[in-house]
Amino acid sequence: MEHTISHLAVIMDGNRRWAKKQGFSFGNGYAQGGFGAVKRTMEFCIQRKIQHLSLYTFSIENLKRSQEEQDFLFDTIVSEGEKQLPHFKEHQISVKFVGDRTLFPARILPVCDLLEHETKQFSRLFVNILLCYGGRQELVSGIQKIVNLVKQGLMTEDQITEDFLGTCLWTGTTPDPEIVIRTSGTKRLSNFLLFQSAYSEIYFLDCLWPDITIDDLQGALNSFLRVKRNFGV
Repeated sequence: MEHTISHLAVIMDGNRRWAKKQGFSFGNGYAQGGFGAVKRTMEFCIQRKIQHLSLYTFSIENLKRSQEEQDFLFDTIVSEGEKQLPHFKEHQISVKFVGDRTLFPARILPVCDLLEHETKQFSRLFVNILLCYGGRQELVSGIQKIVNLVKQGLMTEDQITEDFLGTCLWTGTTPDPEIVIRTSGTKRLSNFLLFQSAYSEIYFLDCLWPDITIDDLQGALNSFLRVKRNFGV
């Protein structure tokens, strides 16, 4: 079956529950389960010629979690970042970190910059890693940019459009996702791509994120292909 989408977005939920079920610490559970699911999803997108993948990795609200859990995630980005670089290069994957960079711990910035710089020439798959991200906060940031442009006389109020606001968001020129998937059975967006997902088809899967399979992803894609999208017409 031929795909007709350019952007798949995923809320990767259920890592902690999966780790607890397996008898792992959160850290070991994420390392053994979560990363494998990320690689399967990237492989799925490459095979289906889906060019954009957005992964909700850590929200601004997640900064309320224990320091131990935060430290594990950020330390893992540092330790695994360079290790995964050859994989990204081999598969021609371009990586971008999307979120409020003022909230990124200083220790991860060099790795984020390295991955972005070393993969920026690739275009087989564009992967957005949403880190310290929030949809409402992203909208405020975009509006602030526009207000500053108006104040500087670089544009007028009547030049403000939905499309222009979209380019001012942290996701920039990434096309809106046709499909948003959330694992773990929870049925909400949790401040994820609120502007961009206005017309997305949303699929809630009962499986925990580390257990997601190619069949799960294909099932969501097949369901999308059967939907007649009218966009209000």
